[in-house]
Amino acid sequence: MKEPMNTSVGKKKSSPCSLERGRFLRTPTLGFALLGLVCNVLLPAQGQKQGEINHSADDDALRAKVTPLIRAHHGKVALFAKQFSSGKTLDIDADIPVQTASVIKLTILYEAMQQVRAGKASWDDKITLSSGDAVSGSGILLFFDTPVTLTLKDVLTMMIVMSDNTATNLAIERLGIDAVNARIGWMGLRDTHLYKRIGKPATGPMPADQPKFGLGKTTPREMASVMERIGRCQLAGPGEPARPRDQEICAVAMKMLRNQFYRETIPRYLEKLDATETGSGIASKTGSLNAVRADVAIVAGKTGPMILSIFTYDNADHGWTVDNEGEVTIARIARQIVEAWSPDGIDGKVLVPGLGLSQASEGAPNLIPSSSK
Repeated sequence: MKEPMNTSVGKKKSSPCSLERGRFLRTPTLGFALLGLVCNVLLPAQGQKQGEINHSADDDALRAKVTPLIRAHHGKVALFAKQFSSGKTLDIDADIPVQTASVIKLTILYEAMQQVRAGKASWDDKITLSSGDAVSGSGILLFFDTPVTLTLKDVLTMMIVMSDNTATNLAIERLGIDAVNARIGWMGLRDTHLYKRIGKPATGPMPADQPKFGLGKTTPREMASVMERIGRCQLAGPGEPARPRDQEICAVAMKMLRNQFYRETIPRYLEKLDATETGSGIASKTGSLNAVRADVAIVAGKTGPMILSIFTYDNADHGWTVDNEGEVTIARIARQIVEAWSPDGIDGKVLVPGLGLSQASEGAPNLIPSSSK
């Protein structure tokens, strides 16, 4: 697959179908989801030109504002955004496989939710952090004395809120890397894969593209669909009704995502209130590598919730400060999208399981449509 060329953003196209390596803590001290059903709508575009936007429901005025930000960035940008109430979308290289960095942790969280739902796991399951489990990079568990006993919920909370790499590995060990990838396939995601644990050598035969992507690969569209499943509480399989506990399970996950510690990307210019007191209007998961910055979020716009999935990669700025160009570019793009689609701002009250949206039908998630073929 060719590399994207964001300098050519903008031509219309008709649509026939409508570990982080050292994400350092930024405080003065130690701060703290059918396969057959959906494949036809989730397959990446065939013949889509690099840097081209699909315009089936695209917002041209918004595109005109975002394009200069992408062209000014010293690196590459791929994104997918959708507002549920209006159906508006913005699609720029949304089907280009990219390094996930830590946003792959959303698939681990979704598999945990499914295992709790099936009775294969419990939030209270005990997990022991032992000597030798700690890995470098983001998080706080590497500083803990061992052994220490945690719950599965504790581990997942640290994996999401702090992007804790050690907690991520503990979650992978408990849930199973094969189970996570099977769940990714169940969701119909063709270009998303979790290759291995963080900071540990790959075990067994690896796909040929693993050296290129490292921990994991995805596309902006596919990772947006995972976040949509979590936000809309779409846990049922094809033909299966929702279960009484589904809302409770989804509420646990949403609480984690709303309390994301790293807020220098999508929330940067959007969250003007003290989220610790009023409740965040953004549920997100970030990812960072030297040349990668990414954020996938549900933003609770007052005109209706939206999904933003923005990746910057091959970035010239390899710095680890809050002013990293990749982070600022994501923040500026997010601001343009949210201000265009929800001029009155955001409201955390709709950040509840289901997002206040009706379900099209039980067991048939309203997944984000793929690009045209």
